[in-house]
Amino acid sequence: MSHSQQFPSFYVAEKVGDLYKSRDEQITAVAAEYARKNGIKPAHEDQLKIAFFGIDIQIDFALPLGSLFVPGAVEDSTRTIEFIYRNLSKLTSLHFSLDTHKIFQIFHPIFWIDNETGTYPAPFTLITSKLIRSGRFTPALFPQECIEYCEELEKTGRYVLCIWPFHTLLGSVGHAMVPSVFEAATFHAVARHSQTHFETKGIHPLTENYSVLEPEVKKVRGRVVGQFNTKFFKTLMEHDRVYVAGQASSHCAKTTIESLLQKIKDTDSSLVEKVYILEDCMSPVPALLDENGGVLVDFPAIAQSALDDFRAAGMNVVKSTDVIDLVA
Repeated sequence: MSHSQQFPSFYVAEKVGDLYKSRDEQITAVAAEYARKNGIKPAHEDQLKIAFFGIDIQIDFALPLGSLFVPGAVEDSTRTIEFIYRNLSKLTSLHFSLDTHKIFQIFHPIFWIDNETGTYPAPFTLITSKLIRSGRFTPALFPQECIEYCEELEKTGRYVLCIWPFHTLLGSVGHAMVPSVFEAATFHAVARHSQTHFETKGIHPLTENYSVLEPEVKKVRGRVVGQFNTKFFKTLMEHDRVYVAGQASSHCAKTTIESLLQKIKDTDSSLVEKVYILEDCMSPVPALLDENGGVLVDFPAIAQSALDDFRAAGMNVVKSTDVIDLVA
């Protein structure tokens, strides 16, 4: 199959890392004509229901100008786009999560004071409950809640509080999807008569949502700050297969799949076979280093270990170029 047959004429792989205004009028016109010429059927007629789930494929994570750019994300987005175009007639529905924050959130610098410097902590600073109690860091807001949050987060054994650069702020350019991925979603929506679904997460200031499906901590000082997203879980699991991609494999993608796996174990373990992880469409955050270059947290190793665990649990770990077999 030639390049022109696989991908629409407007798609230029070399532009995937660029920031531009999406060409909605052009995309919809081309998609409608493509569907007509090629006899593309509406998604509701699919015998085998296949979902694509893209996690946080947003400008701040997946374009080089983003505040939390994940190295490798441009190439991941390119493979994701081409996966969607190649499998246009097989993908029933597309779902995208949008990490969604405001300025004052517990993991943003302005939420804290570093008492050694008298200013905000630098991005990638790790704050523990011990450091708060010792007086090194003081919460600028909700002091008791912040201590309890850090204690509860540490009890999970997964993360300690990391201060991130401001990212995916609601209303900002960084919050938007990568334009070329958004265009692929629009093309699919029009060609298949299938509305793209967007799922926001991460808005509560007192907890962090690495997982699309649930926050890291659900209750702080008796206050519910989040819960498991049962509705979205059911939406995904109503499909025969769910292909998962997105950023980052060490953080939001990893934690979302962990949530998915745990809920499957708690409800119906046979559902695990529905999940297909596109390993070449996600990348890890680089290792966190100390001032001497020593590794504080090896995020790439964490991501690889998680992938091995998912495979061992019965999930399918595949590549975007693998052919989708429509035999149910």
